[in-house]
Amino acid sequence: MLYFSNDYSYGAHPEVLKRLVETNMVATEGYGEDIFCLRAKEKIKKAIENPEAEIFFLAGGTQTNQVVINSMLQKHQGVIAANTGHIATHEAGAIEFTGNKVLPIKHIDGKICSDDLRDFLNTFYNDENHSHMVYPGMVYISFSSEYGTIYYKDELVSLHNVCKEYQIPLYIDGARLGYGISAEDSDLNLKDIAENCDVFYIGGTKIGALCGEAVVFTKNNVPLCFTTLIKKHGALLSKGRLLGVQFDALFTDDLYLKISKKAVETASCLREGLIKKGYKFFIENKTNQIFIILNNEKLRKLQEKVVVSFWEKYDETHTVIRLATCWATKKEDVDKLLEIM
Repeated sequence: MLYFSNDYSYGAHPEVLKRLVETNMVATEGYGEDIFCLRAKEKIKKAIENPEAEIFFLAGGTQTNQVVINSMLQKHQGVIAANTGHIATHEAGAIEFTGNKVLPIKHIDGKICSDDLRDFLNTFYNDENHSHMVYPGMVYISFSSEYGTIYYKDELVSLHNVCKEYQIPLYIDGARLGYGISAEDSDLNLKDIAENCDVFYIGGTKIGALCGEAVVFTKNNVPLCFTTLIKKHGALLSKGRLLGVQFDALFTDDLYLKISKKAVETASCLREGLIKKGYKFFIENKTNQIFIILNNEKLRKLQEKVVVSFWEKYDETHTVIRLATCWATKKEDVDKLLEIM
């Protein structure tokens, strides 16, 4: 079987595994106080050109979103997100589970725009009954989005300006941050991301690590007792070194961005091949996720040889599927898939 269902089907990049083996017999402190976590943090600070940033390592995306959002919101507040956003659709109510509501806002190709955000906030505060409602306390976006689309610099700056105007933080879910930055039409880099939000995370699970995400607070704004809150959520690893070693490897010699670019390049080859074969796209993007519309019968035949991701029902006879490449996808895998299709 060929696997194109997601970007976390494989284990870890060989360089990451190599470093895990090499450091296996080194005894360290626990809970992220080890030399590997400290070294990885310094490398990330250098990569984002922010020596004052404060960084924490967590094991997965859902835990990260839940801990960050819950720790930065008051009990009466909720988080604004696109109604297609990950926290609004595919995280099993993890945000609501901790007492904060997701406040959905309309999207355009998976993204929210600054004008719609300002309208949302104005509408809330102009409602005479807003004291009976959940207050908007932060804004969540993902880069790239659930539809594989990216924010451009002017869009991100505009969103951040609205957030500053209303004094609420902007949080970027960076599960696929490397793939978004590596998109051929992207005009953002890691430094730009760090400058134009209040907190974001660098995804490792989908980009070369066995597991792990690096949360980055950019404005001297770490919530009080954040490590304690991570543990309260059950998300603090005693063997924090597991995450530090991996991010140390990923941020050595630009490995993180190099392997991200590779995934985008293989996706581009797949996209071009699908265009030549006349496939209909559900949405256009330039990252590692490709969404196409398939006849249900053709989909059933495809699934005999290829693992794909169901996205949504298009109509009675057609389905939207996602094909995702990753750091481990080979050009020959793409060629085999195109031959099958």
